[in-house]
Amino acid sequence: MSTGVSTFVIRWINFLTMLVAVGVIGFGLWISTHHDGCRKSLTLPVLVLGALIFTISIVGFLGALKNNSILLWMYLIILFLILLGILVFTVLAFIITNNRTGHNVVGLRFKEYHLQDYNKWFLKELNNTHNWKRLKSCLVKADDCNTLAKKYKTLKQYKSAKLTPIEAGCCRPPSQCGYPAVNASFYNLNVHAVRPVKDCKLYRNSKGTKCYNCDSCKAAVAEYMKTEWRVVAIFNVVLFVVLFIIYFVGCCARRNAASSHSKF
Repeated sequence: MSTGVSTFVIRWINFLTMLVAVGVIGFGLWISTHHDGCRKSLTLPVLVLGALIFTISIVGFLGALKNNSILLWMYLIILFLILLGILVFTVLAFIITNNRTGHNVVGLRFKEYHLQDYNKWFLKELNNTHNWKRLKSCLVKADDCNTLAKKYKTLKQYKSAKLTPIEAGCCRPPSQCGYPAVNASFYNLNVHAVRPVKDCKLYRNSKGTKCYNCDSCKAAVAEYMKTEWRVVAIFNVVLFVVLFIIYFVGCCARRNAASSHSKF
């Protein structure tokens, strides 16, 4: 690839990523203005990501603009470390999320989830008291459980519904408890549980309790996280390919910059 083409491509790619970085930083500042603690927890990671993208982009842009071999070397080293990090994270993500997804229950259109089916990393994170307290507060604020009665007006509609993992694991007692549903948000707990497991004892009909302390709810969150991680992992594969192409063009630009300097 010629000197002009490689430096032109690197220059404009990094100029565009600088604009993207400014947008990411702006998004992080916007999140910080929200009073929702669940969203505000994302502020620092988003700002750090934006700052990292901006720093890398400006190094690559200046290196290509001034045809500076040292700046381009720095750019390539940082880009290589990012590629390595993406590769490691993606492999780990596929390993961690490589497990079965849910159990079918006769008479239900949705699956139920068991915490022991998930990777040990998920178990450690979800069984951590501090982590679960924060996640549980987010689930309560999301109010998914209390909107079920509005979504399903009759008991027949509710029983034939295809609930999400969170709705199935956090908003209702496990089916093995045998508690009869009165409506989409209320169960008759006066009936003795068929199998008095821990989750059956923890479930309450109250808005702030439901089954948020149940292992079934933790398993539902693990399923949600697993799905999200898979999406991120697939995105990372695409990102890895794009960054590798940019890395290759950057290598050409650095080599051409070094050659042009050696002629003087």
